[in-house]
Amino acid sequence: MASNITHIQNLLKSLPNSPGVYQHIDKDGGILYIGKAKDLKKRVSSYFSKSVTSARIAVMVKKVVDIRTILTDSEGDALLLENNLIKEHQPRYNINLKDDKTYPYITIKNERFPRIFGIRNVVRDGSEYYGPYPSIKSMKAVLELIKQMYPTRTCKYVLSEENIEKRKYKLCLEFHIGNCKAPCEDLQDEQDYNADIDAARKIIKGQLSEVKKHLKQTMHDHATALEFEEAQRYKEKLQALEKYTAKSTVVGYSMTNIDVFSVSMDTEYGYVNYLKIIEGAIVQSYTVEMKKKLEEDPEDFLHIAIPKIRDLFGSTSKRVFTSHQVKFELEGVEFGVPQIGEKRKLIELSLKNAMYYRQEKLKNIQIVDPERHVKRIMTQMKADLRMPVEPRHLECFDNSNMQGTHPASACVVFKNGKPSKKDYRKFNIKTVEGPDDYASMEEVVYRRYKRLQEDGEPLPNLIVIDGGKGQLGAALKALELLGLRGKITIIGIAKRLEELYFPGDPYPLHLDKRSESLKIIQQARDEAHRFSLSHHRDLRSKGAYKSALDDIKGIGPESIKLLMRQFKSVKNVKSATPEELEDCLGSRKSKILLNHFNTIEQPGN
Repeated sequence: MASNITHIQNLLKSLPNSPGVYQHIDKDGGILYIGKAKDLKKRVSSYFSKSVTSARIAVMVKKVVDIRTILTDSEGDALLLENNLIKEHQPRYNINLKDDKTYPYITIKNERFPRIFGIRNVVRDGSEYYGPYPSIKSMKAVLELIKQMYPTRTCKYVLSEENIEKRKYKLCLEFHIGNCKAPCEDLQDEQDYNADIDAARKIIKGQLSEVKKHLKQTMHDHATALEFEEAQRYKEKLQALEKYTAKSTVVGYSMTNIDVFSVSMDTEYGYVNYLKIIEGAIVQSYTVEMKKKLEEDPEDFLHIAIPKIRDLFGSTSKRVFTSHQVKFELEGVEFGVPQIGEKRKLIELSLKNAMYYRQEKLKNIQIVDPERHVKRIMTQMKADLRMPVEPRHLECFDNSNMQGTHPASACVVFKNGKPSKKDYRKFNIKTVEGPDDYASMEEVVYRRYKRLQEDGEPLPNLIVIDGGKGQLGAALKALELLGLRGKITIIGIAKRLEELYFPGDPYPLHLDKRSESLKIIQQARDEAHRFSLSHHRDLRSKGAYKSALDDIKGIGPESIKLLMRQFKSVKNVKSATPEELEDCLGSRKSKILLNHFNTIEQPGN
């Protein structure tokens, strides 16, 4: 029981502040409850807080031994996914959803002069269906926008060529109020009508750039012509268009009976996620962790995982989408690696859940076994930076100056991937005149490691230089003078593209922006910049407030503080009587002060 409580507490700590769906699991692996959340961490944690007063919730929480989550891109997507999963699994503690409580779609009918309208029950008649939409309101907003911009017919007339030629139908009220261009009376030809349908389809699919451009230009034209009411009308259309960007990104209804597999990897494990889609709805999400044995590629993990997971869930889907190309075949199964559109969005959603599963595991390791967590990150950095040893001890340098004045440098130290602030060091530039960043870097690197050598202190495994090839070259000169070149890994990081430069390599290394190795290097760089800038500001501040008392031999900082506290300004100090100065500083220092003032006030000085 205690181990289960610890497991749940660790899970809660690792949950993301992201929208998604959560599932409470019992000891038999059954789903007790399915819910949606705008913020998974806050929502799920609320079940296990002391503020829970509902007896029903308390009983359910006692049965929870695990929590599963599926990340989505928005709260609306979470709402739709929750609906699909509840219908599929019918958890004990969820309110049963009736079959008629389905979400709405927009359909473009399969007919001549197609109609566009909302529908709940999808019929496989060759028509196009888009959705589902989180609410009737959002669907109607899109339909209203289409109606305003591209009026299409609402009647159920059979508009065959023969019926139109015979003038079988008469103009209706919809034509007279501007909601239809009357294709029934041949006042709008089929080509023009279908062009409007294509434009409406773009709005429904979310391909809005052309439509937005047209609306903005029309709004501007009306405003220029001082037609402010018309301009306001188009502004409202534009706002509606931006608010309701067409359909949900969960799954379209045309996506039916599909398996989706993706894989995310690190140095030790591969994480394969599976999404099962039936009748346009995600009904299952499952992620498995697989340990590397050799130097496996993502394809190797998919080859192993796909047959096992399909067998585990009894999948008979004939279409399988994967994040990487697979080279094996299953009888009657079509494999594909989508690159664009709705299919690619499914892969991205699957990858998002695979990476979240990985992050959740890593956070749990960090909580339960910190040393293993550090070991994993150090191993990853060693591989990424092609180092002979793990970078357990990292040092980063940065310079700061303003137009060559008050140059300053700093060195920050990271141990086991974390800042070691007691080891930070500040440097005043001593040998460099003017704004020479390269010479300043050479000086501070030389002074830092000359001191470590003299004191017998351990040298770092990795040196990071904030800057590109120039700064890196200057630091290398210092190491060479000390006989350390080639004994310590040293790299430069350029800010603009976050490129990593190695000595003697003309091409920079680009790590993945999500790489933990890059994040630690960036953190060290940012910390060095902050620390260096802080030192530079202190020097500027001291320089700005330097007074005429600072250069008097025999009058130190503490004496100056006493004088300023007593007399408030240098001017008042100069006008003070000998008795007042003696009361403040004593006889000896007051005489030094009076002699200095008398000397500088003599003629010729």
